[in-house]
Amino acid sequence: TVIAPDRERSTIGHALTLRKPLRVKKVKINGNFWGFSLDGTPADCVIIGLLEIMKDEKPELIVSGINRGPNLGDDIFYSGTVSAAVEGAMRNVPSLAVSIAGFDDFKFETAALFTKKIAANLMKNNLIPNLVLNINFPNIDYEEIKGVETTRHGKRVYQDEVKIIHDPQGTTHYWLGGELPEGNIEPDTDFEAIYNNKVSITPLSLDLTNYQMIPKVKDLIKKWNYT
Repeated sequence: TVIAPDRERSTIGHALTLRKPLRVKKVKINGNFWGFSLDGTPADCVIIGLLEIMKDEKPELIVSGINRGPNLGDDIFYSGTVSAAVEGAMRNVPSLAVSIAGFDDFKFETAALFTKKIAANLMKNNLIPNLVLNINFPNIDYEEIKGVETTRHGKRVYQDEVKIIHDPQGTTHYWLGGELPEGNIEPDTDFEAIYNNKVSITPLSLDLTNYQMIPKVKDLIKKWNYT
């Protein structure tokens, strides 16, 4: 069952729609039922899907995507695609976030065929309820894929700019933009896998605790003066 936002929702993260009602519409292509569109966020789609549309037939696996563009490194903190997968895992449904690491002429067939095989292999095993896999595909033809790597997230290098625009009424507007982001190609990272034309699969954790920092923060707090 397909449940998707009815418009572009890039970089919307894990936003939920809590202050207005959501509208769900059935979508037909060439007269055939295709799925549902929702005037909300990717995470909204997961919640509406699990709690209403598919409440009597809970899915065994959620696939979020295919996203037109990469979700590498720090991108995951902005990504609606990844956030939808995280929402699924939070509700105990194993989830995949699928993205194409390109910016034009997207090779959807490559990502779709490979994702289908990944899903089939996962279904043969006992799925972990809170599993989240962030999967990025190089933007190339299927036969050019050089392999699959289990990776860690690398470091994204953003080149953000703020442009100031003045409208005829004299109001100042700010436009966020900049050059396309880059990434550090380091060993075992998602950036390295994509650079080598390999599929990157990064397991994500719902626990964002920095355990290495706990002792340091404890020592720091002991030194604080609250008087």
